[in-house]
Amino acid sequence: MTRLGGVIGHHPWRFVIAWAVAAVVCFAVAVGGVTGESLFNRLQSGAPGVNGEAQKAQDVISSVEPSLTTLTLQVTGADLTDPAVVTAGAGATAKVRDIPGVNDVRSPLLAPNGVTDPSVASLLSGGSTAAGKFVTVVDFDAGLDKAAKDTAEAAVDTALLDVATAMDAKGTVGGFGPVLKAITSTIERDLLRGEGIALPLTFLVMLFVFGGFLAAGMPIIGAVVSIGGALLSLFGFSHALDLDATVVNIVTLLGLGLSIDYGLLIVSRFREELSRRERRGRATPEEVIGAAERTVDRAGRTVLFSGLTVAIALSGLLVFEADIMKAIGLAGVSVVLVAMVVSVTLVPALAVLGAKRLSRKGSVQESDTGFFSRLAHGVQRRPVWVILGSVAVLVTLALPAFGMKLTSSGTELLPKGAPQRVFFESLAADYPALAAPEVSVVAQSADTAAVTTWAQTLESRPGVTDVAVRPLGADHQLVSIMVAGDPNSEQAQALVHHIRDDTRPGFTTLTTGQAAGQIDFLDSMTRGAPYAVGLVVLGTFVLLFLMTGSVIVPIKALILNVISLGAALGVTVWIFETPHLEGLLNFSSVGAVESMVPFLVLAFGFGLSMDYEVFLLSRITEFYRAGHDNDRAVSLGLQRTGRIITSAALLIVIVFGGFIAGDILIIKEMGLALVAAVIVDSTLVRMLLVPATMTLLGKWNWWAPAPLRRLHDRFGITEG
Repeated sequence: MTRLGGVIGHHPWRFVIAWAVAAVVCFAVAVGGVTGESLFNRLQSGAPGVNGEAQKAQDVISSVEPSLTTLTLQVTGADLTDPAVVTAGAGATAKVRDIPGVNDVRSPLLAPNGVTDPSVASLLSGGSTAAGKFVTVVDFDAGLDKAAKDTAEAAVDTALLDVATAMDAKGTVGGFGPVLKAITSTIERDLLRGEGIALPLTFLVMLFVFGGFLAAGMPIIGAVVSIGGALLSLFGFSHALDLDATVVNIVTLLGLGLSIDYGLLIVSRFREELSRRERRGRATPEEVIGAAERTVDRAGRTVLFSGLTVAIALSGLLVFEADIMKAIGLAGVSVVLVAMVVSVTLVPALAVLGAKRLSRKGSVQESDTGFFSRLAHGVQRRPVWVILGSVAVLVTLALPAFGMKLTSSGTELLPKGAPQRVFFESLAADYPALAAPEVSVVAQSADTAAVTTWAQTLESRPGVTDVAVRPLGADHQLVSIMVAGDPNSEQAQALVHHIRDDTRPGFTTLTTGQAAGQIDFLDSMTRGAPYAVGLVVLGTFVLLFLMTGSVIVPIKALILNVISLGAALGVTVWIFETPHLEGLLNFSSVGAVESMVPFLVLAFGFGLSMDYEVFLLSRITEFYRAGHDNDRAVSLGLQRTGRIITSAALLIVIVFGGFIAGDILIIKEMGLALVAAVIVDSTLVRMLLVPATMTLLGKWNWWAPAPLRRLHDRFGITEG
């Protein structure tokens, strides 16, 4: 690391120019679409899925009845009693049939016996023409490639709106494609808004921390470059994986926050090292190079340790079956690595170029006394009471998490009042016959009567409003079950469990639907959780052991992180599930937390918690190895890093807070959960619990069995 610092010190412009070119290329390819499409054109959306029973059932259905993409036109304010209006609408609707890629058009306007034909009653609001509201459903050919489907959808969208215009009525077009576009466009807008809020505010905070524009701007520049690298890595992954639209915001906000944190650490350490070497008002070139070497060797090593701990935490997502978790894990690890490399190369290079402005006499105070040392002394006088009080607060905050309910939202991810959300809400209210069944069962049997007899036993189950059976090919029957309320409700999930646990003679079944998919997803997460936890715990333990030479410190860090993350989840449940603060945070509660959020919060939050743990332990370990006793090392370590940790935490809160202002529900939940995690960790845990427990343990903090001590002597890394 020292050699890298020397190269940066001698040739800073090479690194700056290289990263500037790389940033331009990254943004041009990922966002500018110079290759023909941008990252946002390649995103998908939908509930998190796995190859479980629900997917297998869906595969059987699709093999017999290939799923067709549809667009639906809702028309309101049409005078369906006026023959001239109906004729005009029918003429415009007939043109939709001629669009290439259209398979079928279902509309009351095209009924052989007119709009009052009973066969099209399901397409009329209330089953009659009185309300002046109807729908037209367009099915597209199966097997269309993306380009052909996009072209056909665009043409049909325009043609359907022409139908409403011809009838002097209001028309709205909806479907999976428009919903996906609404979500991705909202995410893109939220991303720009979040960064637009976060970057100026973080600059102001760092201006206060550093007392100068130049020093404050360096971490911001590094963060912008890291965002470019993050978006390019996501663009690359989108060619190998189906990236959900929410992945972009989740991963980008992590990269932005870490880049700013790491940049803050690098610039702070560079100024500290520079102040040690100054003998005059301005540093000499040799002193600047020496400061760069020491900064990259010490703070750069801390960044590497921190980045690796975050990467290990995110790598736990790779063991889960769900593709979206793997995608977030891969993208997250790559973004962390980009932020890490930018922070140890570009930011030091910028610091070297600005050394003359950074090296003012008296700009850095290396006092061993101050607020944080006084805080440490206060904690050290009453460590037991501090531990008991802090743990009591954390446990209280965590209590709501024990009642957590999970769901996988669809259009509910969009803000209340969003056109596509309103579209599907009105579609469900006015045209219930068009609603997809909440639960579908594929029965492997050619005996329709036997399956019907069994299906009728389900009519008495709580919440079931209708059961229908029809043949599915030659060897299967499809049972469609309507359930009152939310398709992912507890009643729907209980019904799925009942069907799957039921023993029936003569045939087997596969159950699908939103509730079934949710159950399969959570089951897969439960199966993968032990392996993910084992990977993260083992990797984190090894890294912290290599840094400290202790087995006690890593174990203590893991325990404290679990408690603090429980508190963060408790706050999230209290706000979004109960709910509270709906008006202030501008969201509409669905009575549950999105199913991915707890797992992502545990992974991302654990990484961020270890980030601050590394910041603090690196300095405590440095002072302990320099000959200070345990309590003095803890006091000095907290004094030297307290300002950095609190500043870094404030910056992360600002970054994540910018995304709380977004409109996508899952992003809002993630942002708030991570804000809670960072606040809890940087205050109760890092400032109180860590010094209290290290004081109470005394010399036992640094204990390790003899074989592990020898292992550390050989492979351990002296960390600064």
